[in-house]
Amino acid sequence: MKASETKLQKILEGTQQYLVPLFQRPYSWEKQQWENLWNDLIDLTEQETITPHFMGSIVTLQTISVPEGVSKYLLIDGQQRLTTILILLAVVRDRAKQQKETNKLAEQINNTILINPYETGLELYKLQPTQADRWSFHHIIDHGSLNSETSLINECYRFFDKKISQKNIELSLIKTAIISGFSLVSILLDKDENPHLVFESLNAKGKPLSQADLIRNYFFMKINEEEQQKNYAKYWEPMQAALGDNLTEFIRHYLMKYGREVKNDQVYLTLKDRVNVKNALESLEDLAKFADYYNKLINPSQETNKSINSLLMRIKRLELTTVYPFLLNCYDDYSEGKFSIDEFVEVLKILENFIIRRFVCNLPTNSLNKMFPSLYSQIRQKIDQNFMVGLKETLSSKNYPKDEKFKSMLKEVELYGVKKSEKARLILESIEQSFGHKEGVSFNNLSIEHIMPQKLNKDWEKSLREDWEITHELLLHTLGNLTLTGYNPELSNHRFPKKREILLESHLELNQYFQEKTTWNREDIEQRSEDLAEICLKIWPYFGEGSGQEKIEGIVRGTKPKFLFVNSKKYTVKTWRDVLETTLNIVADLDQDKFQKLVQNYPRFVNWNDQNLRDSRQLENGAFIEVNLSAEDINSFCLKVIERVGLSSEDWQVETFLR
Repeated sequence: MKASETKLQKILEGTQQYLVPLFQRPYSWEKQQWENLWNDLIDLTEQETITPHFMGSIVTLQTISVPEGVSKYLLIDGQQRLTTILILLAVVRDRAKQQKETNKLAEQINNTILINPYETGLELYKLQPTQADRWSFHHIIDHGSLNSETSLINECYRFFDKKISQKNIELSLIKTAIISGFSLVSILLDKDENPHLVFESLNAKGKPLSQADLIRNYFFMKINEEEQQKNYAKYWEPMQAALGDNLTEFIRHYLMKYGREVKNDQVYLTLKDRVNVKNALESLEDLAKFADYYNKLINPSQETNKSINSLLMRIKRLELTTVYPFLLNCYDDYSEGKFSIDEFVEVLKILENFIIRRFVCNLPTNSLNKMFPSLYSQIRQKIDQNFMVGLKETLSSKNYPKDEKFKSMLKEVELYGVKKSEKARLILESIEQSFGHKEGVSFNNLSIEHIMPQKLNKDWEKSLREDWEITHELLLHTLGNLTLTGYNPELSNHRFPKKREILLESHLELNQYFQEKTTWNREDIEQRSEDLAEICLKIWPYFGEGSGQEKIEGIVRGTKPKFLFVNSKKYTVKTWRDVLETTLNIVADLDQDKFQKLVQNYPRFVNWNDQNLRDSRQLENGAFIEVNLSAEDINSFCLKVIERVGLSSEDWQVETFLR
């Protein structure tokens, strides 16, 4: 068995052919895998100097062929990624054909990568997929178009064709990034190997080859053979046992603590650059030390100090692992006595404050991937500055929301939903704890309760008054309508007087709020949002320069929109109705599936039937939107829409002027 690192260029160029064995499953990658590959590709094209992205491994076995024929290899493992890459290159070729100035590029891709130009029959193709995929794949290679089949091969072609059409990027740059930027480990089996048994062992329990496996082997190739077993038992085995499937991710975060971002596919290559024969054992010892810190980050119960344990659990619940490279350095400082307990606690509180404010304000997290690896060294370089002061100063310059923005979004944002409910619980628990109970409150058996229920009956519709649908769709999951309770089944969707009676039996201060309430309508929900938001400002106080009270742009009432910016594109708008229409048209074009979910969740705002709306406009895809709305309601709805489709508040902005 021969293993070597190589670029895709070496795998694809030359007169050769890869045959997918019959025992392999058909092509099965779907949108998530295509999206990941596309994002990696875009990262490569945006680099000044291309740093290889590690794609994984490819396992082949050379077959017997006639001396003048094509060199043929059984593709034992790696067919999914290789098939996808060739389809993507076919899209680039076909796009290049449409432009006179890139005809040469099209020919180059076709004749050096996609086909063996001097061969005929089946030997023409660089890749021979399984029988089930062959017709669709050949049709793309031969004709630059799709056949009539419904297949993942065709869907893959459509996906990348749409992505390239939406991205203003040179086709030659895409091609270069693919063949020169993607790196993998090529494993060539000996002729005596049984390919079926190899495939079975590679896919045991359905787990792909991991970068941690490659890293382990690399370490112990560099360590003296006589010392391997002892050091494996002392360092690697405990790491593997403690971290399990998190081992590769730990190594990625460990490498990032040195100051630069490491992509998921770069872990093995990055570590290989840092480790050699001279420092292999020392590097393994250091890795094992930081693995103990990492185990406490992902399993806070392993930390014996109660204050640190509690704050680590809160950060874990916030699900922002991008802070881990920074925290690994801070944990080492704490363990080595450079931080006191109180100082480490303050670091954790500052991080929580930063994460909570950005989460509530729907700010993107992708920029944090580049920020947190270098944050520690940035602060340490300022020798004369207190570390906590430096941390606050640096974070406050990284789009840290001021009070007015934080408070405004606390009243608007949907806190309940997929990947959000745990953060909502944390916010509600923090509010409850802020009341200063002499005895600790246990939250173990409590759940989030919607006071205005998720499903309305006739009594609720009547109590919410005329615009009950708008109230329900806009305010259901907002802070003012949520509480904690152990009586969730009993509360159900009872009328408010009955709910109030049950809630007042609670020992939670949060629920004593309803003592003076006799109604629960839009005004009540908005007032409670206002009251709870004021408490949140005290729990997570602004730590930037100044008071944090500066007025934000984009106050809706009394303004007239001028421009709408979505994904850095500028649209001219004259009214808030234009803002709504333009936003929904863009969303429908971006993702029809997510648009359909908006119709299901907000039928009072967007509907396929205009009879369900009071005053409507028709969108480009045929759906209708309600336009008999206040500017505030349009703004509130649009904020929910962009978050539902995966955009951030930075991706959607309205420039206004006072009337």
